[in-house]
Amino acid sequence: MHVIGGTASTALAERISRELGGAPFGIPFTKRFPDDEMYVRVGGRLEGEDVVIVQSTRTDNDFLELILLEDAVREAGARRTFVVVPYFGYARQDRRFFPGEPVSARTLCHHVELDADAVVTVDLHSSQTLTQFTKPAYEASGIPAIARLLAERSLDLLVSPDKGGVDRVRRMAQLLDKPWFALEKRRIDSEHVELSLPSTLPVTVEGKNVALIDDVISTGGTIVEAAKLLRKKGALGISAACTHGLFLKDAFERIKAVVGDVYSTDTLGNPAEKASVAPDIAQILQRLVAG
Repeated sequence: MHVIGGTASTALAERISRELGGAPFGIPFTKRFPDDEMYVRVGGRLEGEDVVIVQSTRTDNDFLELILLEDAVREAGARRTFVVVPYFGYARQDRRFFPGEPVSARTLCHHVELDADAVVTVDLHSSQTLTQFTKPAYEASGIPAIARLLAERSLDLLVSPDKGGVDRVRRMAQLLDKPWFALEKRRIDSEHVELSLPSTLPVTVEGKNVALIDDVISTGGTIVEAAKLLRKKGALGISAACTHGLFLKDAFERIKAVVGDVYSTDTLGNPAEKASVAPDIAQILQRLVAG
């Protein structure tokens, strides 16, 4: 098996290759032509081999690079191509709200799988997106990676910033054997929310070290307001953890101003990248190869 790391996921791809027992690892050559068209080239002998391409798709250019890499690998004679998309962009556009809109997540699923034998993602916005693939598709979880990290920290309580994250925080609590609850959230606009404690609390917040658990942190508005509320209720220490750290604009700095530590996995390169999903992705790939 060969592992190829796209420009958006080079470091994670190398970690995955190590988890696969030191599988050959390569970085494709990429450049831009004078008219700004993208050029990619893969190296190494890939004829008859299983090839893993690792590329998060935070930007449109990331998507284009992934599609070109898939075609390049097929042209190089790969036996099977397994595509790993740790962060799947457009996944939050998974339904049509108004006439004339595309279902963007579905459209990109179809393009990503064209030259793939199977697709592996991590913590999609909605697991329903997996059903949009017509080829085998699997979703790894970032929860174990974050749990491995938090297990080494002093922690008393886990909190989800909204009820949408109940399953996530419950699973994390089971792994860490900690109490948990979810905040009540009312969204005001895309960057502002109003939060409150649930009417019934399983444990007091006062004097506790609390970790806020989310799947994606983008603008940071919800995490900031959640941290302020918990601090007001007497939390001793507050940290924030997520699978996908987008940290748009000044989000990371705003969060760091109200919490002690910020943790994310390595699905995207960012200042909070402290936990790796490589072992969890590698487990799925090993099963695919064996199958």
